Amino acid sequence: MKQILLVEDDPLIGEGLVTFFQQNQFNCQWVRDAKLATKKWVTADLVVLDRQLQDGDSLLHLPEWLLIKAIPVIILTAKVDVDERIKGLSNGARDYMTKPFSQHELLARIKTHLRPVGSSQITYKNLSIDVSKRLVHVNEQAIILKPKEFQLLLLLVQHRGRVFHREELLNKIWGYATFPTTRTVDNHILRLRQAIHCLDIETHRGVGYRLV
Repeated sequence: MKQILLVEDDPLIGEGLVTFFQQNQFNCQWVRDAKLATKKWVTADLVVLDRQLQDGDSLLHLPEWLLIKAIPVIILTAKVDVDERIKGLSNGARDYMTKPFSQHELLARIKTHLRPVGSSQITYKNLSIDVSKRLVHVNEQAIILKPKEFQLLLLLVQHRGRVFHREELLNKIWGYATFPTTRTVDNHILRLRQAIHCLDIETHRGVGYRLV
């Protein structure tokens, strides 16, 4: 039975969806904040994610959560602006529903996203990344990376074309709230360039890095 993680701080919506999912043969874990979502993320097959939680905008955590496990995410929100929808999808969400919403429509979208689609592989040039197995190959040759190197590579490949500030990378990969030095990022980028020669990582001086 598939496991849904519901991240929603409204008790009426939360209780209603838990009952509805169980009636439709889904297990559902319900949490109300980002901290608990981080702990439960790895156990889920799909996440229904409220945009505004008591501890802030959940989109700030979404790229980090997807590094823990790359799974479908459906955002629920009262924000209806097109720019807000684009922001949610750009941060890794698969789908977007505005409140109020139909439970049956949400269920239909969940079933669509949980249909088998093959392996969880991402490709870039002659590089392939198996996200679920955390394996990296170049021309079918295995590349051994340390955990932080793998997370950094995955983030860059998933968001190719976007410039990441060094401080943002420190926050997303290492979880630093303060940034005494950014040399950690520079050193990891150097090791990725040395290990994977096909990576076209641009240096934006004084800012950060971008995968072309």
